Amino acid sequence: MRFSHAAVLYFLLLMPALIVFYAGVFRKKRRLLASFCGPALMQKLTASVSPEKQRLKAALVIISLFFLIVAAAGPQIGTRMVDVKRRGVDIMIAVDCSLSMQAEDMKPNRMTQAKRKLSDFIDALNGDRVGIIAFSGSAFLQCPLTLDYNAARMFLDLIDTNLIPYPGTAIGEAIRVGIKNFSREERKYKAMVLLTDGEDHGSGPLSAADEARKEGVKIYTVGIGSPSGEPIPVYDEKGSLAGYKKDRNGETVMSNLDEETLQKIALKTDGKYYRATSGEMDVASIYNEISKMDKKELQSRLASQYEDRFQYFLFIGIVLFVAEIMIDETRKEKSDA
Repeated sequence: MRFSHAAVLYFLLLMPALIVFYAGVFRKKRRLLASFCGPALMQKLTASVSPEKQRLKAALVIISLFFLIVAAAGPQIGTRMVDVKRRGVDIMIAVDCSLSMQAEDMKPNRMTQAKRKLSDFIDALNGDRVGIIAFSGSAFLQCPLTLDYNAARMFLDLIDTNLIPYPGTAIGEAIRVGIKNFSREERKYKAMVLLTDGEDHGSGPLSAADEARKEGVKIYTVGIGSPSGEPIPVYDEKGSLAGYKKDRNGETVMSNLDEETLQKIALKTDGKYYRATSGEMDVASIYNEISKMDKKELQSRLASQYEDRFQYFLFIGIVLFVAEIMIDETRKEKSDA
């Protein structure tokens, strides 16, 4: 036997206190009667009351309460096999981990903010498969499509701006890696969440978006950063700020959010563009949009399910409680022969 609400069983600890309470009440009644009248008068006053029935009524209340508490705890006895089905869509998350994601126009920086948002996004999933792509100057599959959200979070935690040694930002390649790892047999049930500052270095993101549209992939782009630009900090081996990234002419490189490109990618695939904020609204909005898509069966398996048996304990508890009410405390008068 197991209990679905086992914490309720702690109320059983009150049972000894209830027994002590009833014993004290009966003892106090006898003591009070003895203090007001003698044995002969007390016997005459209590002649119509049955102490045995009083004790029986008290016992019925205590036992009834026991069964009601057990019923409330949700006893489950035995199991049955049920067919568990999960329906959803395939969602590929592409995360920009280029050096520009170290920019601090979103605190503490773009990379940390992006990972927080994607972790919140994974928390919101319900029956959907999720995969993760990391990209900078090249792109690779970090986590294949899975229903194991804990594994997806673990792979997400491993992503940082040092993960890929190739500099630059290849948004187009990230989209193509996503297309490759979706099922090619279907033209729906597929979505991609692309989180980046939008700066691309010749990877053809718009042509990749056209390829995605042909494969039935909807792309939801999330722009992280500021259009006005932000310098890219550079850290030494000890993690201390060593300065800011410079170009060949010694000028400080400013990383700008390219919203226009991200909007065009989303528009080409019937997706939507979102500007990342410090709150969770953009993450919730994206999943609300994805949840409206057609869903497919992603998993079907037999699972054992415990059988609820609270009704038997509830029935016994009610019967005992009603029996306590029905019992008359008075003695039956003996008829003269």
